[in-house]
Amino acid sequence: MVSRVQPGSIVLFHNAALHTPEALPAILETLLQEGYTFVPISQLLLPGAYNTDYTIDHTGRQLAA
Repeated sequence: MVSRVQPGSIVLFHNAALHTPEALPAILETLLQEGYTFVPISQLLLPGAYNTDYTIDHTGRQLAA
């Protein structure tokens, strides 16, 4: 269920998905037990304009320009 999560992962849950409501507590508890923490997406994304203030590398990570 969470085997592909790694440090830096962004985990997206669709609120209209059929099984999200019943699966979410187990997923979050498992990730917490594995030492992961949760932060708002706004803390992960660099502010500014693409190609001016930041770029995105081949892995999808933002890098300051």
